[in-house]
Amino acid sequence: MQERKVNTNKLNINTLVDEAKFTPFHWGVLIWCLMIIIFDGYDLVIYGVVLPVLMQEWALSAVQAGLLASTALFGMMFGAMSFGTLSDKLGRKKTIMICIAIFSGFTFMGAFASTPTEFGVLRFLAGLGIGGVMPNVVALMTEYAPKRIRSTLVAIMFSGYAIGGMASALLGTWLVADYGWKIMFYIASIPLFTLPLIWKFLPESLMFLTKKGETEKTLAIVQKIAPQQEISAQTSFVLNEATAGNDAPLRALFQQGRTFSTLMFWVAFFMCLLMVYALGSWLPKLMIQAGYSLGASLMFLFALNIGGMIGAIGGGVLADRFHLKPVLSTMFIVGAIALILLGFNSPQAVLYSLIAVAGAATIGSQILLYTFVAQFYPTAVRSTGMGWASGIGRIGAIVGPVLTGALLTLELPHQMNFLVIAIPGVLAAIAIFLVNLKASVDGAQQAKKDLKHKALLENVTQ
Repeated sequence: MQERKVNTNKLNINTLVDEAKFTPFHWGVLIWCLMIIIFDGYDLVIYGVVLPVLMQEWALSAVQAGLLASTALFGMMFGAMSFGTLSDKLGRKKTIMICIAIFSGFTFMGAFASTPTEFGVLRFLAGLGIGGVMPNVVALMTEYAPKRIRSTLVAIMFSGYAIGGMASALLGTWLVADYGWKIMFYIASIPLFTLPLIWKFLPESLMFLTKKGETEKTLAIVQKIAPQQEISAQTSFVLNEATAGNDAPLRALFQQGRTFSTLMFWVAFFMCLLMVYALGSWLPKLMIQAGYSLGASLMFLFALNIGGMIGAIGGGVLADRFHLKPVLSTMFIVGAIALILLGFNSPQAVLYSLIAVAGAATIGSQILLYTFVAQFYPTAVRSTGMGWASGIGRIGAIVGPVLTGALLTLELPHQMNFLVIAIPGVLAAIAIFLVNLKASVDGAQQAKKDLKHKALLENVTQ
């Protein structure tokens, strides 16, 4: 019996992306993802910009204003969970576009709200898109970034949140006094007009296309990433991970030894976002209580965000050299120490430095956490992993400002306030330290074995 020759001309997409040089194609993916994140950041911060005017116009109490702020956070929680899971079925690109249409459309409609209830409903709906786009853009950037600079590229892309937030604040300063608060929501409609461009220029995930057997689309992108790659008519595209058993992506987060690490990621996200939103909401108030002026206290908030950007990009560079796990654990511990030291009187230069370090350890670490989760899970469940971690984190974002407000009512000494806020940083550091990297490695190795076993079976049957 004559043996049939089996085609072994297989091109591993994961290896191709990992080892690729940074090309104009990569620049395109980075710029589009960065732009989407800037839009997302603008829409998230917009409420804080118009809050003083809304409180006056609708006669809102501080409690009512706080509840109104939480509506978008609740939307973000549900959006991150649902759209992260949907993306693993529908594809990154389509899900991103759906999310942009949701957050841009409903934010724009907020300009026409006549009551706080209407406004709150629209903010919740906008929050679905704001929270949903996040894990998908991170997943897409992660799946195209060469391995040696992956953490750096995701961190640069994610700094768009700070850019969008600062743009929202600056535009509010220039426009709201002359044109009213609604102008900010009219501007939020701009992303809707970019959807045709995003459809044309933003590529679908190469891993998703390969998994779905979209050979022609896969080939077109491969030629842009690695033009020197020799491809014949017999070339087939494969991934270095098995997709079998991942039909229920949520369940897959708890398979192949990933259960404990999944829970640790959730703890880290919860604690990190608790600190981010506690400081973002209450830092000026805490510093005013410590005897600083309102102007100085707002500058502290600016220093916090600048520190977040520096921490994200610097941490990304360090993570590419070492690994995200030790970098993140160290950043959380250093941040907790900085927060504790903020409770003591220090020279102004030292104070600004400590706040910048706290920003790097909270805002910066939040961005790097997404990168860590994206690199930990297999492609087939990546958006689901990030979506659920982000969703659990949003519970911390909701709890943080409420707990800090309750803390201030206790009238504790200034040092105690910052000590309490520092505790979640220590817990986040412990959670990251306990993440089992072997579970991620073992999952990949098991997938490779499954692929080899499948190839052998095909060989035998032929």
